[in-house]
Amino acid sequence: MFGIRRPLRRAVSLGLPTAWGALAVTYKLTCPPAQQQGLGARIVTSAVFFVVGTGLVVQVRRTLLRELRQARRVAGAAQSALLRPLPPRVGGLDVAVARLSADRGATVGGDLYEVVATEYGVRVVMGDVRGHGLSALSTVAAVLGSFREAAHDEADLGLVLRRLDRALARHLREGAQDGTDTPVAEEFVTVLLLEIARDGEVRALNCGHPWPYLLRGPRVEPLARADPLPPLGPFPLPPDLTATPCGALRRGESLFLFTDGAAEARDARGRFFPLPTALSDAVRHHPVSARHLLRAVLAALLRHTAGRPADDVALLVLQNGRERAALGARDGDMTGTAAS
Repeated sequence: MFGIRRPLRRAVSLGLPTAWGALAVTYKLTCPPAQQQGLGARIVTSAVFFVVGTGLVVQVRRTLLRELRQARRVAGAAQSALLRPLPPRVGGLDVAVARLSADRGATVGGDLYEVVATEYGVRVVMGDVRGHGLSALSTVAAVLGSFREAAHDEADLGLVLRRLDRALARHLREGAQDGTDTPVAEEFVTVLLLEIARDGEVRALNCGHPWPYLLRGPRVEPLARADPLPPLGPFPLPPDLTATPCGALRRGESLFLFTDGAAEARDARGRFFPLPTALSDAVRHHPVSARHLLRAVLAALLRHTAGRPADDVALLVLQNGRERAALGARDGDMTGTAAS
């Protein structure tokens, strides 16, 4: 059925403009008013050609919009396959995630994330590819594919990062040879790697990414204050890649990971989104689940930007599992499609 419909649509999209053009030529060659030079005849001829031209423009516009919608559907499906829905619980951690694209009407962005349970603990990656939209999709695929293998294969978090760096370099070289991607010197990816051991101890490697926030009761503070390494791409990694110890994620505590699009979002007056304040407001009066926290911050972000962020946004919450009975009633009436 689909094999028949596609050629039929192409025939219609080509046939209608051809028919409009044939109508205009036929009118000019055979219709008597078109041969006359009087004012009335010229007005009629101009009206006919105006109608024909308008029909051509409308038909071309419809064809282009249809092709654009199809391209967006394909791109959205590709990114959904890359950024697979995360389960609500991974290795004893409650997980909630949301992403927004800066391209209106599209679901494609340059942010990436993954959470996997390994024999070394739960390992997490969050990154931000330079740019957004379709051009960033292949870079996201290269980095995520490498992480999903290296997270299980490498015992040391530094070796995981080196695998990501090599995968990105290989991807950029291949893109430069094909002439399809941004020049290598202009491409980079910020990457944050976390490892949360079974006892809750957290270690991190940060390449140019914002540090997550640690939520302990009503307190909101950066997970670490160490200077991050440069983003992957422009500069080689240093010989020593010792992960930064970040303390323990205790029961009931949460980590809030985000990309630059959240921290740098502006309102109509140019003011930055106050992310720490939004987090504090979400947890000020009572403990909340990972999903509740995510939705509260996401709602505040959308209000701040009037629903139109200027950059891609990804938000990820990791919460050390707590008793769910106390939270079930509070979360039962929450609905939304941005979080998973």
